[in-house]
Amino acid sequence: MKKQIPPQYYHDYLNLEDLLTSQELLSEKAGERAHDEMLFVIVHQIYELWFKQILFELDSIINAFDRDVIRESHIGIAVSRLSRIIEIQRILIDQIQVLETMTPMDFLDFRDLLTPASGFQSIQFRLIENKLGLTAENRYEYGHRDYKSQMHDEHQMILERSEASPSLFELVEHWLERTPFLVFEDFNFWEQYRSAVDEMLASDRKIILKNDKLSSKQKKTHLQEYENTEIMFDSLFDKKKHNDLINKNEKRLSHKATKAALLILLYRDRPILHNPYKLLSKLLDVDELLTTWRYRHTLMVARMIGRKIGTGGSTGSSYLKESTEKHRIFSDYGNLTTFLIPRSLLPRLPDEILRNLGFYYNSSTHK
Repeated sequence: MKKQIPPQYYHDYLNLEDLLTSQELLSEKAGERAHDEMLFVIVHQIYELWFKQILFELDSIINAFDRDVIRESHIGIAVSRLSRIIEIQRILIDQIQVLETMTPMDFLDFRDLLTPASGFQSIQFRLIENKLGLTAENRYEYGHRDYKSQMHDEHQMILERSEASPSLFELVEHWLERTPFLVFEDFNFWEQYRSAVDEMLASDRKIILKNDKLSSKQKKTHLQEYENTEIMFDSLFDKKKHNDLINKNEKRLSHKATKAALLILLYRDRPILHNPYKLLSKLLDVDELLTTWRYRHTLMVARMIGRKIGTGGSTGSSYLKESTEKHRIFSDYGNLTTFLIPRSLLPRLPDEILRNLGFYYNSSTHK
């Protein structure tokens, strides 16, 4: 039986007394209030509230994937909640425009009072990165220091626990690795697909060679560049070559998961693969919007402080620029477009496989 809840008053339900009295201005305490410090505090408090909501959604998605059997309904819920995270991210990006109504001189009125506090110390943002799947080795380190070194001890422990827990990247990777690979009796999808790829690559080479508008030197350059594309395709069909790229930190997603994700992209119009395709697309959207937010933040910081060091002692906008380029998490999914081929070249799937891709897949029928 549900507990009886007394009638609520809007102000009390939202705990507005605490919320609206939590903006303490350091400039005011120092004896001369800086008008724009209120904006600075409120914008960053709003960021942290939205981070809390993102973590709330992210934890539910991780919980849905942290199991051996993931149902279609779990995928649908994950897609829906990732969509919510994406809309929040768009708000976070737009919020930068509000902060930019503060001029560099306005910021200088109170900036020195913030030292050594920094947005770098936002534990919630670091938790979002960790839970999504940013690893310690893939982080851009400033001054060869662990990113946790600027946090208080209790926050370091929280971050360490998040590092030791399965991330969304890892859980989705494991889910993909359990996806069937369209190998049924006398039909092997990957052999058929490779033949189609070889045909496409050969056709592309002929186009380069027969292009009369290109000089011999230009043709040679184009062909050399195209060899890199062929090397990428080789890694798809050769597990050892794929793992070599992982060891070089040029890829992260396992060979098996990569093939499963590609299968989903190639046949995304099939009903059973529609939600998985939306899931992978949403993960890529989250990653790209995080990158966009970092980039916009970098531009804003450069505009506000130029080449000055950050309040936390980092190299300011230079650090932000480096981390923007390095902190991608799901870029392997975006790179899968390298392996897409025209629909006309896709292997024709047997009717039995098409039926299985219609509404559900039951591997027991093929044992």
